[in-house]
Amino acid sequence: MTATPTTSKKRDDRGPALGAPTVAAAVLTGVVALYIALVAFGNITDFDNNQQFVRHVLAMDTTFKDDDVMWRAIESRALQDTAYVAIIAWETLAALVLIAATALWGRALRGRGDGHGRARRLSTVGLLMLMLLFGGGFIGIGGEWFAMWQSEDWNGLDAATRVFTLCGIVLLFIHLPFTGRGSADPAPDAVHDSAPHSAPNHQ
Repeated sequence: MTATPTTSKKRDDRGPALGAPTVAAAVLTGVVALYIALVAFGNITDFDNNQQFVRHVLAMDTTFKDDDVMWRAIESRALQDTAYVAIIAWETLAALVLIAATALWGRALRGRGDGHGRARRLSTVGLLMLMLLFGGGFIGIGGEWFAMWQSEDWNGLDAATRVFTLCGIVLLFIHLPFTGRGSADPAPDAVHDSAPHSAPNHQ
């Protein structure tokens, strides 16, 4: 007696489902890219507004003005403006990197390009750039070294913390083991050989 051939499970060629982790990674990366692109655009087109923020933070003129820390203040307008331009340039570069990463996620979803690896690596670079800027720059250097936490008028710690946290969540998500595999893909042990299997004959 011969067993009936086992029907194999075939990969769905329609691509990942809407709720697949890879789709979520693409969307999350795109959201961060959009946000930082708008931030950079706002700083460029409304240059004076945030220029004042950087100047006041570096001058430490709205802090408690403790003599033990006021020596850290930077009062040179040239240095203040140089720092501000550097921040805008860094934001713009991070936005471009994340936009490119989002495009790579999209190509990977369509089965084009070099796959999810490049998208993940480029996303990581862009997200770490923002975490370095908002975590190391605004929270660390601005918040502690220049005592921004003491200022009631020029305090960007809450906004910086939100961005740092968002980037950290997205970074963790895109590095989860299942990210980069569509939900329509079968698990390795769920794929069976399509060749018929014969059971031993029974007398």
